Amino acid sequence: MNRILTAEILRNKTDHSIGGKARNLAELSHLGLNVPYWIVLSRETMKAFSDEAGNLQLPSDLLDEIRSHFSDSDFLAVRSSALDEDGGDFSFAGLFETKLFVRKDKLEENIQEVWHSSFAERVQVYCKKNGLNHTSGLGIIIQVMIPAESSGVAFGVNPVTGNRKQQLISAVYGLGEGLVSGELDADNYLVDSEIHAEIADKTHVFQMNVAGQSGIVKEELAEKKRKKQVLYKEQILEVQKLVKKLGRHFHKPQDIEFAFYNRKLYLLQSRPITSLAKVADKNDAYVLWDNSNIIESYPGVTTPLTFSFISKSYEGAYRLFCEYLGVDRKIIEQNKGVFENTLGLINGRVYYNLKTWYLMLALLPGYSINARFMEKMMGVKERFDVPKSYIASKRLAWWRIVKMVFKMTSRYFSLPRKRKEFVVLLNETIAKYKSIDFSEKSANELLQLYLDFETTLLNEWKAPLLNDFFAMIWFGRLQSACEKKLKSSNPNIHNDLLCGSADIISTQPIHRTIALSSEISQSPQLKKLFVELSSKEIWQEFKTNQSPSNEMKHLYDEIVRYIADFGERCIGELKLETISYTQDPTLFIDIVKTYVQNGITENIRSGNTEEEIRSKAEKEVNALLGRKFYRKYLFNKTLRKTRELVSSRENLRYERTRAFGIVRELFSAMGIRFYAEGILDNDRDIFYLTKEEIMQFIQGRAVTRDLRKLVALRRSEFEEYEEMEAPAERFASYGAVYHANDFFSTEKVEQLKGDLKGIGCCPGRVTARVQVVKNPKDIATLNGSILVTSSTDPGWVTLFPTASAIIVERGSLLSHSAIVSREMGIPCIVGVTGLLRTLKTGDMVEMDGSTGFIKVIGKSNEEINR
Repeated sequence: MNRILTAEILRNKTDHSIGGKARNLAELSHLGLNVPYWIVLSRETMKAFSDEAGNLQLPSDLLDEIRSHFSDSDFLAVRSSALDEDGGDFSFAGLFETKLFVRKDKLEENIQEVWHSSFAERVQVYCKKNGLNHTSGLGIIIQVMIPAESSGVAFGVNPVTGNRKQQLISAVYGLGEGLVSGELDADNYLVDSEIHAEIADKTHVFQMNVAGQSGIVKEELAEKKRKKQVLYKEQILEVQKLVKKLGRHFHKPQDIEFAFYNRKLYLLQSRPITSLAKVADKNDAYVLWDNSNIIESYPGVTTPLTFSFISKSYEGAYRLFCEYLGVDRKIIEQNKGVFENTLGLINGRVYYNLKTWYLMLALLPGYSINARFMEKMMGVKERFDVPKSYIASKRLAWWRIVKMVFKMTSRYFSLPRKRKEFVVLLNETIAKYKSIDFSEKSANELLQLYLDFETTLLNEWKAPLLNDFFAMIWFGRLQSACEKKLKSSNPNIHNDLLCGSADIISTQPIHRTIALSSEISQSPQLKKLFVELSSKEIWQEFKTNQSPSNEMKHLYDEIVRYIADFGERCIGELKLETISYTQDPTLFIDIVKTYVQNGITENIRSGNTEEEIRSKAEKEVNALLGRKFYRKYLFNKTLRKTRELVSSRENLRYERTRAFGIVRELFSAMGIRFYAEGILDNDRDIFYLTKEEIMQFIQGRAVTRDLRKLVALRRSEFEEYEEMEAPAERFASYGAVYHANDFFSTEKVEQLKGDLKGIGCCPGRVTARVQVVKNPKDIATLNGSILVTSSTDPGWVTLFPTASAIIVERGSLLSHSAIVSREMGIPCIVGVTGLLRTLKTGDMVEMDGSTGFIKVIGKSNEEINR
């Protein structure tokens, strides 16, 4: 066995006990690069001469043999080579000793110092922090010492910005020890197609300690060199060429150490850059992600099945929408990648890809004529580079606008008819599917039923899309008319005018639930039942006690009728994994129990608050417009149309909920079938698969047949997402989205200034303590506190009646929480940036639902005690 290993000996031999640095040197030597001659003593060789405490005693014949390898050299370098050192993941930079300008007669004591450094506490701490099982001891490299005139490090990519096409070279005079340790300022050269030099004011240099005749010393640098460039242009380009060559060879960008002596380049070390996994390339593809609105529909972690389903739904909807707005089908097909990427899944949470929204905007006919106006109208706050292929010539754009105006005018007048036709189609389709016993169907039959449902209904979503578009336009017109024509002192008068629309379906579940609670509370027998029994026991009692004269029969019938009408209107109703009231009626019994136990009846929520708000606003409009009859006529026409479209928008959202309910039932049935057939361990596991994976498994196109293992992997990953903090509501990504990007960066989120400010949605000034609620299932009643949350969906409305006011971090004037709060007359503010970072449960605030201002009066006791 060779006690001393050279690059030649290691040419055809793999010896991991020599450590990472020596393995790298062997590879560099075999490449024929100019590496100073070196040898290595393996860890096993070193351990043979060391006791358990790490005390080292090398035999004299071994020391003589080492010296014989360096007969032509006066000075040597002694370096560490630990097992994991200079690997792809961990560098151990600066943790082990390095000895320079070592005289041969001082070789043993310097080797001992380097060896002992592997036992240091700093090494143990580093290994523990990085989850490494470090075993003390290391290989020892002895190498010819180069008396460098200049030294440095070079990175194959820019480690600061992540630019993969730019190299960073740092250099100092003399030895590189001061650069590596951070003691010396260095020249920095950023190199791509050009050299960008930052010349430091260099005050000192590390070089051989001539007085001590060994080791190194820090000395003052000659004045004439202080601001002089360390490396010549030719040297910079030579280093750049070398580091790029090494990156190609190792298939990873490298971090190298180099030295120049007599204008000759020496390569001292090369290792992979270990920080790339944490540094995104900001010169690569830029995307802005935002979930401030979509979180209302898909709160919290969303399963793979739901995401795969809605991704295709959004793609189809926006393709259809752009076609309606005059974008040629050929152009839509050419840019199909834009529509395929409207959504993203970030740590299990659904986000809008705002870049694709911007590119869709650029496809529209009017963009090339007035891009800035369209950006403002659509609420685009950030601009992206738009390829020229997206933008039509102005002549062509005008022609397309004319065609679009003609078509949209026709569609506008036909919209009421189209809405009715859509609802008829939806009702007929849902009735047909409700009559089918899914439990009798095979997986193939269930898949075909889904595909037929998709063709019949999900791809025929024209009326809701058009209604949303016109609702946005008319709402904007109403807001503008209130600001410019009325000049009211009430900045939210346009919201007040929209209160009290009795035709909005979203408020019906609340009113009917309160009615049920009132009926139960008036009957001692029923009230006792709902107070003392569990939801499952109550439901069982209903099903077994069906006497026609029994008041329980009437209540049971009312609950069954409610579930038939609103069984899909629940928390997370658009997420397929949500268990709806249709699937489990006891979940609705839980809601009714909460109302009964907390005394929420028609007596408490009686009154006509929303009608009073609306009436007051209408009187103000009449007073402001006075005898301006024509202006009043135009204003009232705008108001009527806005009310109609906003109401229809909310009602059509409920139709979407019903359609999603059928999809939920189909895939739930498929999960039960997969479980029965032994394909999955649990019927709920179906939600951890994508729609495509389920289809491919059934149709014979799956690349993974073992769905159990796939589900186990997904379940583990998504359970981690549940435990993690939610990403920022808006953040940027660069390059590959899931690599090296910071999803928690608040750089793109508007910074807080003073007291909080949001969008006032329903007037009323309330002073109360806040209750922060992340999941409405976590709390039964708010007892008059102000509800504070990140977002709401229609399932939250059962909690609204117990709140004195509502403040929501996300959302807009047309979001669900805004519309429903107006209908219920509950003061509400939405779109409050940084709300959950500022307010905690127990904080006392004053909020004004008209202006959107929130004043923090006092912090909770918990915050004060901190």
